[in-house]
Amino acid sequence: MRGLNLSDALGCGFSCKWEYCRFSCRKPCSPKFLWISQKENPRDTISTATRASHLFILHFFIGFHNPGLRFQCTHKSIYFSSHNAVLPTAYPYLLFKGITTYGWPTGYWFFHGIIDKLKHFAGFKSSQAMVLNAMGYDEGDGKIMFEKSTNKICFSPPRDPLLPRKVEAFQKLTKKLGGILFLSRYRSTSVHLLGGCNASSDPSQGVCNSVGQVFDPKAAAGVHPGLYVCDGSLIPCSVGVNPCLTIAAVAEHVSRHLVKDVIEYKNKKGIEDVAKTVDKNLKSNQRSMVVIKETMKGYIGGMPCTAYLKMKMNSQNLQGFDYTNSVMEDSHSLLRGKVGGCVVFTAIDKDTLHVIDGDVDLCQVDSRTPYTQYMRYRILLAASSGLRYILEGKKIMNPFLFALYAWRETTTLHVTFKNVSGNGLRDEVTNLTGELKISVIELLKSLMTLEGNRRINFACLLTQSVLRTYILQIPRGGHNDCNMPDSYHKHYPSSSVHEIKAEDGRIICCRQWKCGQTPRRLKGEKQLNPVLLLNGYSIESSWLPTEPNDLVRTLLEEGHETWLLQSRLHPLNPADNFTIEDIGRYDIPAAIGKILELHGHNIKVHIVAHCAGGLAIHIALMGGHISATHIASLSCTNSSMFFKLNALATFKMWLPLVPVSMAILGKNNILPLLETSETSFRHHLLRCIARFIPRYERCTCNECEVLSGVFGNVFWHQNISRTMHHWIYRENTTRLPMAGFPHLRKICNSGFIVDSHGNNSYLIHPERMKLSTLYISGGRSLLVTPETSFLGNKYMKMHQPGFRHERVVVDGFGHSDLLIGEEADKKVFPHILSHIRLAEQGKNGVISSGEKYSKESLAWEDDFYSASRGFGSSWYSQRIVVLLMLLWVVIMLISLFL
Repeated sequence: MRGLNLSDALGCGFSCKWEYCRFSCRKPCSPKFLWISQKENPRDTISTATRASHLFILHFFIGFHNPGLRFQCTHKSIYFSSHNAVLPTAYPYLLFKGITTYGWPTGYWFFHGIIDKLKHFAGFKSSQAMVLNAMGYDEGDGKIMFEKSTNKICFSPPRDPLLPRKVEAFQKLTKKLGGILFLSRYRSTSVHLLGGCNASSDPSQGVCNSVGQVFDPKAAAGVHPGLYVCDGSLIPCSVGVNPCLTIAAVAEHVSRHLVKDVIEYKNKKGIEDVAKTVDKNLKSNQRSMVVIKETMKGYIGGMPCTAYLKMKMNSQNLQGFDYTNSVMEDSHSLLRGKVGGCVVFTAIDKDTLHVIDGDVDLCQVDSRTPYTQYMRYRILLAASSGLRYILEGKKIMNPFLFALYAWRETTTLHVTFKNVSGNGLRDEVTNLTGELKISVIELLKSLMTLEGNRRINFACLLTQSVLRTYILQIPRGGHNDCNMPDSYHKHYPSSSVHEIKAEDGRIICCRQWKCGQTPRRLKGEKQLNPVLLLNGYSIESSWLPTEPNDLVRTLLEEGHETWLLQSRLHPLNPADNFTIEDIGRYDIPAAIGKILELHGHNIKVHIVAHCAGGLAIHIALMGGHISATHIASLSCTNSSMFFKLNALATFKMWLPLVPVSMAILGKNNILPLLETSETSFRHHLLRCIARFIPRYERCTCNECEVLSGVFGNVFWHQNISRTMHHWIYRENTTRLPMAGFPHLRKICNSGFIVDSHGNNSYLIHPERMKLSTLYISGGRSLLVTPETSFLGNKYMKMHQPGFRHERVVVDGFGHSDLLIGEEADKKVFPHILSHIRLAEQGKNGVISSGEKYSKESLAWEDDFYSASRGFGSSWYSQRIVVLLMLLWVVIMLISLFL
């Protein structure tokens, strides 16, 4: 069931050495037996010497209290002998005369069994009884199999050609004793079962070879290394007598070769002899091991799942470890271990999935998230069908809002469930996500059932690691020791910078990358339309010199000439006074006009926008500042004509933090972020306040702390590289223009694009959006929720049903990491390229009538991702966040007055 490859002959060749059991109850009588003492006939209790003319051997148990006597008689060609064992008086009544096992005899004495039982329970002397057992040879062709459909053992007994003569002998013996014969409902009650893992020279005929090694039909070596069978199941035939000595001889034969194989293996691997120290090591491991039993239940892919895990946490170097100071150390080996147990996931497999390998680390730390502690599980599961699955899970523990989410984070395991692909081309790919949780009762059970004499040390280590994360908030590592590689700058494609004067007189820049000798040009194919990239608020998201595969490189390899707009909110040329509306009204039309000037007015431009850039392009289109006839396609990441934030960001925008910040800055509203830059008292004060504003992920980089305090976390740190993090905050985003925040606050509070006065001047013009769109959101929302892309996609389907509109939610990504993440080129860029390719092929419209959008159905449409898939999106989070943020504001005001 756990996926071990074995011969198809497993369970075949089963032998009962034929033992056929009957129960006989007789009246008191004096049969003429020849009594022989044990010394005169010193045979084994069951096996006995027989002549070749004997048909079979017949044994019977006697319920007497004199085991030292044996008796013998001859009845034609049948040889009788008795066991020297004593059965308890009540044993025949409870076992052999039970109705469920033995039927009542037919014809007469129907009530004998009932009367006999009454005598027994009343304490009267009951009639004598004996067990008749026939021993001999069978054909050895029985089968014992496991039926997965019923979870029962299916037994097909071997053939016995002498069975009628055995029954006849039983009847004669019972008649001579004057008793009653109770017939078994089953053909055998043998205690000497043989075969099932028969030894053979061929895997098709047996399970093991001649030295007990188990065949592996799919392996080149032909056997499973280190796996042996050395008991009675290895014997491929019936031996007729008690097989005790036969099994012992087989075991010695197998053991001789086993020891030889072990010695050869150790000599080959250079392993020293550890036979003298194995007991000592076992005892040491047992002392240092802590066993935890954990039961978690939940849903994976919307289907119920239960995990019964048994974790063995082991430590190799416990001597000299100071548990009082361990809070400052890294993960201790006692917090790491192996996982066993099983998983019940009936939606995938009706049988139990067994854990065949697994690892757990209860205090794993990523240097990119030094304040965050992870509890990671990685489990390999095997199904009875032979399929194997991998269950990976992690508990994410962040010191956010005074450990508000500590209970939920420490008891919730975020899991991914996927199958291990085989060699077949038709293997179905399983990749599911979900959550498993441990209840309060199960957690108490786990704590109460801790095993091992290091369980107190284990509890102390685990408690200290949790305190370090939630209370002390001591980081483990950081980004300060990261150095920038110079190799990426040298190999980045060359570009030219165009200075463009906008309609309002503001000078902006556009960076242009020409595709050069691309494969498309060499083949003489039609030149592709250029692509214009629009960044988010102040942070570069497309041109990343430190990354080998950013969006600019990807588009150039595809054959597109690429343009990057460096608008008035870009940190290289920030403006003192502007709004998001100014970017859509002046900057974007100026950039598109420059592209049309160079390539002609017949060309179209693909737009890829992020965050504030997505808001600006919708303002430009729906405000009539540019025409949709010049746009080939529009792709937006975490942005649309709508802008929905999570609970914490919404509450921050509702508070008067932005007006207060603008009042603190005064006229000089460009905030320097670098610690080494010269700043005024106003700038220094605002940066200090920003550091104290709560954010979900903390960082050891001061610039990152300030920017996260102003915006909130704009990406999940574990999704970006250390060099990317260093480049953003030390070379790119060195200044933050704050002038656009008042307008951005109005958009956030409204939930959709509005003008600088807060009026709805854009959503009333859906007729200006005659183009195909793609809206992408991060599935693990951090700042902007997936509702943003859902509402934008729904708006376009309702008002422009003749065009192709797509929406994608990428699991595991937050906000800006959709473009700057390490795996963005694998999980995000393909969607953008696919959308652009379809537009290049002229497939901007709806492909088939089946894809037409019904306004009635869209009106009732609900967002699958509206559930609590990211941080701060549930009703619980909103209420608690509002309450704690109000408490934080009160504390800050009191501290200022005091």
